[in-house]
Amino acid sequence: MKKILLSLLLAFTIVITGCSIEGQNAEVAQKAENQKAADQLKIGVSISTLNNPFFVSVRDGLQEIADANKTEIIIYDAQNDSSTQSNQIDDLLQQNVDMIIVNPVDSQAISTSIQSINAANIPVIAVDRGADEGKLVSLVASNNVEGGKMAGEFMLEKLGENPKILQLEGIPGASSTRERGEGFAEATEGKIELLGSQTANFDRAEGMTVMENLLQANPSVQGVFAQNDEMALGAVEAIKASGKDIVVVGFDGTEDALKAVEGGTLDATVAQKPLEMGKIAMQAAIDYFGGKEIEENIASPLELIKQ
Repeated sequence: MKKILLSLLLAFTIVITGCSIEGQNAEVAQKAENQKAADQLKIGVSISTLNNPFFVSVRDGLQEIADANKTEIIIYDAQNDSSTQSNQIDDLLQQNVDMIIVNPVDSQAISTSIQSINAANIPVIAVDRGADEGKLVSLVASNNVEGGKMAGEFMLEKLGENPKILQLEGIPGASSTRERGEGFAEATEGKIELLGSQTANFDRAEGMTVMENLLQANPSVQGVFAQNDEMALGAVEAIKASGKDIVVVGFDGTEDALKAVEGGTLDATVAQKPLEMGKIAMQAAIDYFGGKEIEENIASPLELIKQ
């Protein structure tokens, strides 16, 4: 009986070892199959909107690295519409791209598209905003939670105890909206009086309109955290027209925002480096096809720029 058991155990071990080796060989073969020279690649890109200077810089970073490596790149502007972005990704799949780089309009809405890309066995990298579902090679983004905390800590430093604050939120459903709000709440919980928090969809004109309405409803407000610079700059215009003195903090570090901080009209911005973010994402795509290991999360640096 013992001999029979030993024989069975030995046979089982050989089978398992064989499967393990076979799996490893398949993985090595898959990696070799995925390898491709940079000048032979075709990369598809869908950016949430090119009406925002931040994402124009992301695009420029992608294009710069693509040009330097003679990589073909197809870039689409989703115009802040999830349906448009979904259609663009379907179109890119039809064009037999080697990889898709996506900056989602909405992290939940993009999930179906990410799963379609996965089903087509096309690798995908997300930039600035993640996807709630589906498999990514990597997410290239700043730490939005930490950035939100930086904004909250600056607000407390500037205004002291229990200031009256308003918040302008980004696009509902975008991971950056959730995360920046989460970080700001962590830093300020129990230390501020949050008078209101309302979306302005990361848009400057909408930021101005929403801020005008919020100012009428909350005349005692002392500070505003806008979850991106475009909304912050819109808020600044509304505040200027009201004649009030209110601290405004933005997020992104766009060229217009940095000029506004230097000129004294915007108190601070949590500055990302969008050009660098685009460069990092495209380099990660090229490295992936060069057989290099790509980190699941690649951090892009943050810096608080203040007056």
